[in-house]
Amino acid sequence: MDQFSYPTIRKKQKAHKKRMNEEQLRLLESNFNFNNKLDPEHKSRLALELGVPPRQVAIWYQNKRARDKIHGLEADHRAMRAQLERVLTDNSRLRDEVERLREELTRARGAAPLGSFNSSRSGDEVGSLVSGDNNMERDLYASLVGGGGPFDGYDFFG
Repeated sequence: MDQFSYPTIRKKQKAHKKRMNEEQLRLLESNFNFNNKLDPEHKSRLALELGVPPRQVAIWYQNKRARDKIHGLEADHRAMRAQLERVLTDNSRLRDEVERLREELTRARGAAPLGSFNSSRSGDEVGSLVSGDNNMERDLYASLVGGGGPFDGYDFFG
């Protein structure tokens, strides 16, 4: 051995864990579906029945609960994403509708600034404005009956 050689360090070799066969997995799945928590007595009984260490059964249960939780979160995420898409679509549709109505209102105001009136059924009622501008209608009505408003002081009947 020369002066620069180092002793060989042996690493601990992991014991290869045994994979469970289809029959064992079916038994674990059916037991898990019945109860996803594992009490010590049940763990020991399953381990004996499967021929694996109790710790392996416990770890399988823990991993299965984690996988189920992840799948649940993914499903929730997909559902929320679909709901978000529906809300965004509705929002876009409503924005388009608001824009269309604004344009319609602008055209109606440009065509008849004070709006045109429909005939009333009784002499006490004032017809509604075709333009649909309720504030203008109320202000005009208030001015006509002497209740004030921005049109107060105009002589409509002079």
